[in-house]
Amino acid sequence: MAAELQPIIIVRKKKRGGGAHHGGAWKVAYADFVTAMMAFFMVMWLVATMPQEKLGGIADYFKNPSIVDGKAALMAPGSNGPGGAGDAPIKMFEQVRNPPGAGPDIAGAGSRDDTGQAARDAQDRQRLEALQRALEEAVASSQALAPFKDQLLIDITPEGLRIQIVDTHNRPMFDLGSSNLKDYANEILVELATYFNQVENRVAISGHTDNAPYSGRSGYSNWELSTQRANAARRALVSGGLHDDKLSRVVGLSSSVPFDKTDERNPINRRISIVVLSTAAERSSVDADDSVPPSAVPAASQPG
Repeated sequence: MAAELQPIIIVRKKKRGGGAHHGGAWKVAYADFVTAMMAFFMVMWLVATMPQEKLGGIADYFKNPSIVDGKAALMAPGSNGPGGAGDAPIKMFEQVRNPPGAGPDIAGAGSRDDTGQAARDAQDRQRLEALQRALEEAVASSQALAPFKDQLLIDITPEGLRIQIVDTHNRPMFDLGSSNLKDYANEILVELATYFNQVENRVAISGHTDNAPYSGRSGYSNWELSTQRANAARRALVSGGLHDDKLSRVVGLSSSVPFDKTDERNPINRRISIVVLSTAAERSSVDADDSVPPSAVPAASQPG
């Protein structure tokens, strides 16, 4: 028997080329990694060199960076109320420009002025709050003011300490449609004048009416009436000892700013508002006046 034929096995080997080209994607990833590490170490350095109070301010801001009013009991103060976002910019790079021990910061001198101004504003608010407490105690104990405590409304506003003397149904401050002060209203203003001289802040006076149309001589309206009533209050304050140079402005606002917006005929809308201005409000007023270009100021009329 012939030898059995063995099957022939053919092995074909594929030739492989050199290593495949991976492109530059790894370089992009590496660059991103290096950038992230640099940012991380920069943040760590800032955290290590920044004062604790600034770190606290940043932390408070990011607890609620929204524009709506917050509800937290304690939070950095801002215009949006407790728990809302702060309204002051966070100067994160101040420490980079002038790290501790690097000497005086010439470029940052303005920030020190801002800090000093903030401290002065805080002291000013404390003075106004002390005056508020003194007035509230006087209203409770003074024979001249106590009978009218329901007509004296005292509060702190963004402009300063506000004292409002309001009408009631059976006790108006002025004769009907007139700028003549009632005797007791004059007595209230004379008594208040002595307290306003205790602080250096200036005083603004505004007169308000309800929206009942003035029924009198032609061309005379609540605008004129409210202005004359504000001036009557000014004269009473001056007669009570208020220094004339402490007056900032005297205006009549008619019924444009009602106390009771739901009922503009409410007697409480007829009132005299006296504001012991904060220094910040005075400063803003001066800045606003200085911003008026000369061309906007009417020239004085020439005789002839």
